[in-house]
Order: sequence, then C-alpha cells, then structure tokens
Amino acid sequence: MGAKLLVWSRSRKDIALDELLSRSDIVSLHLPLTAETQGVIDVRKMKPGAILVNTARGGLVDEKLLIEALRGGHLAAAGLDVFTNEPLPADHPLLRLENVVPAPHLAWLTQETLARSVAAALRNVRNLRSGLPLENRLA
Repeated sequence: MGAKLLVWSRSRKDIALDELLSRSDIVSLHLPLTAETQGVIDVRKMKPGAILVNTARGGLVDEKLLIEALRGGHLAAAGLDVFTNEPLPADHPLLRLENVVPAPHLAWLTQETLARSVAAALRNVRNLRSGLPLENRLA
C-alpha cells in the first residue's frame, strides 16, 4: 500500500518521538503506562489531519488536549479502546464527538491472546506449586 512505517519505543529510538508525531498520518500506540510514558503523546505535536489509535493505555495521552485537538480539527479522528478513567461516564465529551470511534477496551481479546493468557496462568499455577519463579512477575 506504499506506507512507510516509523517506529519509536522506549528502547528503540531510531527517530525522535516529536519527529514521528509530526510526520505520521496515523499514530498507533502500543506502550505500557509507566511513570516514563504517562502523557508521552502530545497531540499538539501531531501532524495536522492525523489519526490517533490508542489500544494501549488511556494515560499515554492527555484526554483534555485530545478533545481540544479533535474539536478544533487539528486531528482528523481517533480510535480509542482505552481511556484515562474506565468506564467512561455516558456524558463524557469523547463519546459525543463524531470523529471518535470508542470501543470498550477489548481490542486485545482474540482467541489467540485468550489462549496465551490461559496457558501463562496455568504455567504460573504449576510454577507456584513447584516453588519455581512466576513468569512475567512485576516487582
């Protein structure tokens, strides 16, 4: 389709984040929410007319700034599977914007991810029973 893929991550910085935002027609977020990534996406630095897709974590983007960018036309649209506070109240401004496609935080739920999650949980139960370290343990 002729698309050029630009990648930025906390460990791979082939391009500065601000440059990626200013050059990208579509920005899709795939980051965990940490102290380092809280509010990391400044929608004001995104290319005018761009689209934001966030299926990662709501806190990566300042929702107030996102609403302003969508209302003012700086961003063309947003596809949002996550929000800063979930569930959103029925009167939340993001639910009233025609250029927002909201989803109820289920983008991750496929047969494959469900099978992997169940398998990982089962391995951890077996590890716990055997006195082995748990997989993917957070501090």
